[in-house]
Amino acid sequence: MKPIIGITMGDAAGVGPEIIVKALGHRSVYDLCRPVVIGDAKLLERAIRVTEEPLTVSAVKSVADSQFEFGTIECIDLDLLPEDLPFGQLSPQAGDAAFQYLKLAVDLAKKKEIHSICTAPLNKEALHKGGHLYPGHTEILAELTGTTDYSMMLSSPKLKVIHLTTHVGLIKAVQSITPERTYKVVKLAHDTLTRAGYTNPRIAVCGINPHAGENGLFGEGEEEEKLVPGIKQAAAEGINVSGPHPADTVFFRAVRGYFDLVVACYHDQGHVPIKVLGLEEGVNITVGLNGGVIRTSVDHGTAFDIAGKNIADERSMLAAIQSGADLAPKEVLN
Repeated sequence: MKPIIGITMGDAAGVGPEIIVKALGHRSVYDLCRPVVIGDAKLLERAIRVTEEPLTVSAVKSVADSQFEFGTIECIDLDLLPEDLPFGQLSPQAGDAAFQYLKLAVDLAKKKEIHSICTAPLNKEALHKGGHLYPGHTEILAELTGTTDYSMMLSSPKLKVIHLTTHVGLIKAVQSITPERTYKVVKLAHDTLTRAGYTNPRIAVCGINPHAGENGLFGEGEEEEKLVPGIKQAAAEGINVSGPHPADTVFFRAVRGYFDLVVACYHDQGHVPIKVLGLEEGVNITVGLNGGVIRTSVDHGTAFDIAGKNIADERSMLAAIQSGADLAPKEVLN
């Protein structure tokens, strides 16, 4: 059975409605999943006029009302915004609406009515002006699901990377890595891939220092102190994990098929190889959310400067939908 993907519209003053419409204009999307949009139907209709896609919109009250037929975009219509919402302008109303779309998506995911959440971008300033003081999607999702241990995973067609740390400075990142964090992230990665149908997923952990410390030649023993105990704990539980590996070769080996996923120690260590492989196909994934909720996202922002001009590129949205389908828990689909 194909997974049901709930696509949240994000900030409707940006390119979210356009990239959703363009993505759902690809018949291939319906070959791999059953998509339903959570947003405002009239703004999807406006996006269809902008993009000139040969599609229609059907406003539905629930997932169960959806037919999932190519050519008709089904939208759980919250009807929160005016049809003439200005393109490319900060709007507290649009910021609040983006939050409400996500909140409903989480509720549906908790009830297993959808199997993954795929998010169009929101604008953080608009979100704040709308009364929701979060750094972004991830923190909202963590609070709505009551989750404290979660991580960012980046995915491209050839490489998956999960992070021990993300948006902190390099010195603080190294300081904050602990054996407990290493173990938890390795286990998150293993559990996520296992639920997605991987058999005995192969996980490689990057070293912190050049050449993974090279037996104490580089660094102050950070690998032995911060990484190795967590790796050993995970391995003792039967998880197929190895490392620490030198970061300058492990991503190449993963792309060649030796590993299913790489654990990066800090932001740039993991982001750079993914983005070198292609910004258009990169997907941001939040894993470890309570209830098995999977969220995938486009790897770009609201692009206010091009909203409403029919020049937004839908490839990242297509990749996010693909990843949402790939990572949907297989046990709920049988």
